Amino acid sequence: MAENQLTGPVIGVAFDGTGYGADGAIWGGEFLIADLASYTRRAHLRYVPLPGGDAAVRHPWRMALSYLRDAFGPHVPDEYLHLLRVPEKQLQLVDTMLQKRLHTVDTSSCGRLFDAVAAILGLASEVTFEGQAAVALETAAARVPNSFAPAPYPFDLDGSDPILIDLRSTLRALVADHTAGKPREEIAARFHLTLAAAVVEVCLRIRSGHALNHICLSGGTFQNHTLLVSVVLELRRCGFDVFLHSAVPANDGGIALGQAVVANQLLRQGA
Repeated sequence: MAENQLTGPVIGVAFDGTGYGADGAIWGGEFLIADLASYTRRAHLRYVPLPGGDAAVRHPWRMALSYLRDAFGPHVPDEYLHLLRVPEKQLQLVDTMLQKRLHTVDTSSCGRLFDAVAAILGLASEVTFEGQAAVALETAAARVPNSFAPAPYPFDLDGSDPILIDLRSTLRALVADHTAGKPREEIAARFHLTLAAAVVEVCLRIRSGHALNHICLSGGTFQNHTLLVSVVLELRRCGFDVFLHSAVPANDGGIALGQAVVANQLLRQGA
């Protein structure tokens, strides 16, 4: 908003890896209505458990297991667990953490969702730098020719406030494609399209209820060019005014500017 000289209110889509949420959960897949001094949360990715904190960031297979358990329930088929390529002892340990909710915290992080999908597809079970799994997933998707134009995977939006973006059906369909032997690149591309479709549908719902047409996209996940282009093209096709970064980093590098802008506005208001 600061970079584009907006004061709001706007629809803000904030997709990132780790942010401390107002409810104590780890946020990172949020839709906000915001001005320079305040926000309300209107939608987010459905919570899943983050097993082991930072260990789940270094070992994306942990998030993959969390998403599989969320999508398939307590009895995940063995053939799906074998996709993670993890020793049985480690798998059982983290599975126990998830079942008993030991050393776990809920997360709506889009970054962790990308980690999970990358691990399920065998692109990154362990990483050495932030965003590595997401980069691998985007790279796979980028290998698909432009002529490949599938329908998005199914997903669900519930009617609560905030709206919950439920991707359990997405994960089930994605895993079915993978075990059926479909190319990982095509699955990765279809996943990107699905997430873009969910973003657009949520923004349409928010606009219908609040008559807002300005959308700001930020957060490290929007460094993903494949996702960003899909989202922007579809939002503009729906008549939204979409604002992006060009001078300020979309990831953590932009947070300091945002903090300063909010603090300045609160001081002006005498807060």
